[in-house]
Amino acid sequence: MSVTQITAPNKQIEAANGVRYAYRRYGNAETSALPLLCFQHYRGNLDNWDPILVDSLAAEREVILLDNAGVGGSTGRVPSTIAEMAIDAVAFTDALGLRSYDLHGFSMGGFVAQEVALTRPHQLRRLVLAGTAPQGGRHVHGWTGEILSAAIVDEPGADELLTLFFERTDTSRAKGQEFIQRIFTRTEARDDPTDLATRDAQASATAWGVPDDTRLNRLAGIPQPTLVANGDNDLVVPTENTHLLGEYLRNATVSIYPDAGHGFLFQEPAAFAAEVNDFLGH
Repeated sequence: MSVTQITAPNKQIEAANGVRYAYRRYGNAETSALPLLCFQHYRGNLDNWDPILVDSLAAEREVILLDNAGVGGSTGRVPSTIAEMAIDAVAFTDALGLRSYDLHGFSMGGFVAQEVALTRPHQLRRLVLAGTAPQGGRHVHGWTGEILSAAIVDEPGADELLTLFFERTDTSRAKGQEFIQRIFTRTEARDDPTDLATRDAQASATAWGVPDDTRLNRLAGIPQPTLVANGDNDLVVPTENTHLLGEYLRNATVSIYPDAGHGFLFQEPAAFAAEVNDFLGH
């Protein structure tokens, strides 16, 4: 595969809502596998995807990495609700002409992925939900302590990424340092960084997590086969939410990674990519 996360061009497409979406689309287009659309985490942009992870996925299918409205290189305003973010994401898929695809959502991107699955169920074949939670889940709303401090700091750096994504063990932190090095490997044509307006709007959107067990029943509207994965000690979106998704989704497979936190997919990118590729098939 000649094109990688390090070399894939930044593309733009204008949707009917007037937003020009920044995205990268690359990978193996010679198979019958559907494209895999990927939604990113809170404050993340195109460059926050681990190259090992997305390149391993792209070896078996096309991968589409998206900056949703107002994020990174995309124009428009960042919505302050998950429902609006899903509407913006659907505008992008319509503009791109995606009629059938698989979907991977990480963290806040997983919130959006669930809403897209409910909004356009006929277009979605399979779903991957990583380090995320159902609406109204457990201990998602109202970060505190070091997690809050790391999440809302004006200019997050390596220390904040380690705090949010990795376990407090030496092994996890060492792999976290390797991840941080990888996401800065790309030096040419990097994506625009996310700004404070993105932080504030997306922080408001965490109202998705206000406890409400009645919202869990909405998951019955997602019949697609779904891989639900997390680290065994996620401090940002607690791992018990992964088990809730496994319980309430109609066709879920739960996978938990040991000695890992919220960023388990960046700690074990090759292993998770292999699991996702196996789950999605061809």
